[in-house]
Amino acid sequence: QVQLVESGGGLVQAGGSLRLSCAASGRTFSMSTMGWSRQAPGKEREFVSAISDSGGSTIYADSVKGRFTISRDNAKNTVTLQMNSLNPEDTAVYYCAARRPIGWAPAQAMAGQYDYWGQGTQVTVSS
Repeated sequence: QVQLVESGGGLVQAGGSLRLSCAASGRTFSMSTMGWSRQAPGKEREFVSAISDSGGSTIYADSVKGRFTISRDNAKNTVTLQMNSLNPEDTAVYYCAARRPIGWAPAQAMAGQYDYWGQGTQVTVSS
């Protein structure tokens, strides 16, 4: 059974930082695209960031570019999202996701075309 389990969410003041982690089990994703999406109250889920199988390529939503950094450790089957300079607009449930097919698929990642999703972790940024 494949599982993606996020951790690291919480409450932080504007300007602060959080580090989200996602641990995958049941299957290795070392050759697949992984990423993060988020859903704010009353809004649709939106793309945040994605990373290639090797970790050598990354993409970000314009709203988080320069503030968030995605990384992965294939030996540990984990992906991490470092979030800096947080603002109240970043408040959302953050979801880790992974694709089943091998290879880097940035367009599919931006479209939310993942095969596996975590349960989400809440990030709340107070003003």
